[in-house]
Amino acid sequence: MATPAKIIDTNLPTVALVGRVNVGKSSLFNKMLEENKAIVSDIAGTTRTRNIGAVHWRGKNFTLVDTGGITFSEDVELEEEIVKQTELALREADLILFVVDVQAGLLPQERELAKRFIKEKNRILFVANKADNERLRVDIHSGEWRRLGLGEPFPVSAANGSNVGNLLDEIFKRLGKTAKKPKKTKEMSPIKVALIGKPNVGKSSLFNDLIGKEQVIVSSLPHTTREPHDTLVEVDGKPILFVDTAGIRRKAKVSGELERAGIGKSLNMIKKADIVLLVLDASEPITTQDQQLAGLLRENTRSTIILINKWDLVEDHSEEFRNEVKERIYADFPHLTFAPIVITSAKTKYKVHQIFPLIFRAWEERHVIIPDEELQEFIKTVTKEHRPSRGKGTRHPQIMAFHQLHNNPPLFEMMIKFKTSVHFSYVRYIENRLRQRFGFFATPIVIKLTKLRRNITNI
Repeated sequence: MATPAKIIDTNLPTVALVGRVNVGKSSLFNKMLEENKAIVSDIAGTTRTRNIGAVHWRGKNFTLVDTGGITFSEDVELEEEIVKQTELALREADLILFVVDVQAGLLPQERELAKRFIKEKNRILFVANKADNERLRVDIHSGEWRRLGLGEPFPVSAANGSNVGNLLDEIFKRLGKTAKKPKKTKEMSPIKVALIGKPNVGKSSLFNDLIGKEQVIVSSLPHTTREPHDTLVEVDGKPILFVDTAGIRRKAKVSGELERAGIGKSLNMIKKADIVLLVLDASEPITTQDQQLAGLLRENTRSTIILINKWDLVEDHSEEFRNEVKERIYADFPHLTFAPIVITSAKTKYKVHQIFPLIFRAWEERHVIIPDEELQEFIKTVTKEHRPSRGKGTRHPQIMAFHQLHNNPPLFEMMIKFKTSVHFSYVRYIENRLRQRFGFFATPIVIKLTKLRRNITNI
């Protein structure tokens, strides 16, 4: 049993971007990080859960937090949760960037926020975004902005990048007067673990349980999570980067640009992750969307652990029913029979921490390299026990050589005699025997078939 996860504190100073909706906080966040991590949109409430990243400037780092836009309106979905996330970011911040839109002018929300920030004046850096040209940069010196009592606004343009470098210099100057200062951080190579699944299967609840903190918003509202949210933790001295993702559903059901953008980022995370936790809802039947996701994991050769969440909603908890459920899962996901199944409940935290040892084992066995001598002995034995079965053609196939090309994921090359072919069922047989002998827990095995153009000595 693994110990609970502990969020890795890099002891970097934290800078929080705060402001009303649509002032360009997420655009500025992406510009300062030099990557498109946050979804950018004109739709109010696009950012919900805090987005966190590390900014690298002048050889040193600090933590940057993007927060949801404040509206002071009940019309925006999850406004209360967005405010809570913002308040949490403010409490943890060493410096607060109060961002306004110089093109839109001063709005009532800014006046209200300024009243709340006046007591934190020493922690506030007043930033006027969308100062895209010289005229707009002059406009920020008008009296309405200065009357907020937060000093002279610092003009920037997230859109074209103007003055962002000077803003970073000013941030470094301000952070130099705080207890925590920007610094170099040591390089880490964490295991990247992404939680993937349909909307409302409980990914965010499981994510919070795994990292040991209420980090992301949990709601029954479909597509609450709009963009990947990652947190670096340490378990038994090993770093793991957990990534919560937006729920993925069929294209026909996708509504709006935000959901499309979120799903695009989720699909991209499948390619970036080392291990994927495929989350299913125990109270619902398997759908074609679940099966398509399973197919994507196999296509992208991701190590996979299947989590059947919401087990607390199931009435029959007998061992017989559990085994029946697992058999049905494997029948529905024939390409993921290598993936272990964990029955869990984010709500009750049932068996959540049993996931950690499985992650470590999957990571280790994904990197297994079989010594060539041992592999040659293996292929001689299995082909002697069960001769290769014929695919297309009349000639009986002959395996001339069998080698491991690389690991992560494990890739093998099977060389076949010229003008013969091996039946796919025999390739599956070889894969199963490899698993019996060498493990490859939770990991897909790829066997590449190569037909020789000339005969060589048989193995």
